[in-house]
Amino acid sequence: MARIDATIGSRNRVHVREGRIRTSTGDPWIEVGQDPVILGRNPACQIVVDDAKVSAVHVEFLATEDGVRVRDLGSRNGTYVGDVRIGEIVLAVAATLRIGTTSIQFEPAGLEKVSVSNIPAFGPLVGQSEGMRHIFDRLGKIAATDLTLLIGGETGCGKELAARAVHDHSKRVDKPFVIVDCGSIPPTLAEATLFGHERGAFTGAIDRHISPFQEADGGTIFLDELGELPLDVQPKLLRALSERRVKSVGGSTYKPFDVRVIAATRRDLVRQVNQGAFRSDLYFRVAQVKVELPALRTRVEDVPLLVRSMLKDLGGERTYEAVTSTQLERLMRYDWPGNVRELRNAVQVAYALHEGGELDIASHLGALTEGGMHHESGAGGPVNLAAAFAGSPFQDAKRDVLARFASDYFTHLAEESSGNVSEMARRAGMERAHVRTYLKRHKIDVRQFR
Repeated sequence: MARIDATIGSRNRVHVREGRIRTSTGDPWIEVGQDPVILGRNPACQIVVDDAKVSAVHVEFLATEDGVRVRDLGSRNGTYVGDVRIGEIVLAVAATLRIGTTSIQFEPAGLEKVSVSNIPAFGPLVGQSEGMRHIFDRLGKIAATDLTLLIGGETGCGKELAARAVHDHSKRVDKPFVIVDCGSIPPTLAEATLFGHERGAFTGAIDRHISPFQEADGGTIFLDELGELPLDVQPKLLRALSERRVKSVGGSTYKPFDVRVIAATRRDLVRQVNQGAFRSDLYFRVAQVKVELPALRTRVEDVPLLVRSMLKDLGGERTYEAVTSTQLERLMRYDWPGNVRELRNAVQVAYALHEGGELDIASHLGALTEGGMHHESGAGGPVNLAAAFAGSPFQDAKRDVLARFASDYFTHLAEESSGNVSEMARRAGMERAHVRTYLKRHKIDVRQFR
């Protein structure tokens, strides 16, 4: 992200190196700022190139603190600087790029001072890093509009929290906020799930199902993991969004709806467009504005503030005094593969097991936090671990606790996810391969939950 302008001495001003680009066809110059400029053959691109060797969405330009970032979007024929094919570079001097048979001229336009909000939170999202404060400011401005929003970011970054916060800060706050998890929809039921179905429309349609677009009428619909939506359903979704109406499977009439659309994905949708896995017209429809939530490992300076906020949510704000500087240093050195969700899981477990003294969050990372929440007894209350393992050597007791926790957690997760491993991975903030490892280790057969 852009660095702080030390000469101004203010935490809410940054310098961004901007630029401008144009093609060899003599098009006007296009300014490159903090909103990405995409070049390709698709008519919705900011710069449209009539070149058969250029992909639908080919290359992206974005101003950063060091210069203009140029990122090839998985194009078929590549992006070149001279004879070198590039994936991603930063340009700070004049240069000529080549895509297909088209040349692109780039000229730097110097530094621009950009204001960054001092607000350390937006809804449940918290952070004092420069990048997060810029996102809070941007989300606040977006919330006041009805523009469609695409939220990107790794699993566990808080995409659903961001979507809900936008809804809560919008004029639609008193209307429904409806979530559709595209990643957990069976492909054969995608159309019926999105648009509704009538009773008897197909085998298994015992009751009538209303479209979530109708349920969210007047409010916001959140299409989570949009990149998982089957390709054959995408044009139907595009039509529904364009016409603002849906027809249920087995129905005969269209029903209008009025919703604000927010989508989220952990995938790079523009690359999926070039791979033929996602429609370019649907991408541009849902990405009128795009916000990318950063991985926690890129903003570790936010860890202390996040820990304090999470403990406050758990009702133990004063417990933050038990988090030592050594603990915080360990947390800030960690790589955070599960992002903020992993930190929240670790804080929950540490707080639940805390019996005085130092609050040891770091020791609950890794195997335990990959599983998720703290363990609770079937009777509805927390397990008294000290009593359960009294007399056992500490390391043996700890190993047994972790094993029981993981077994219980993944069994419960499999049941709630109907045995869908992809959905289990999404909820746990893990890769599917890691989930399968735990399932195999604890002999959990997901087929019994389907």
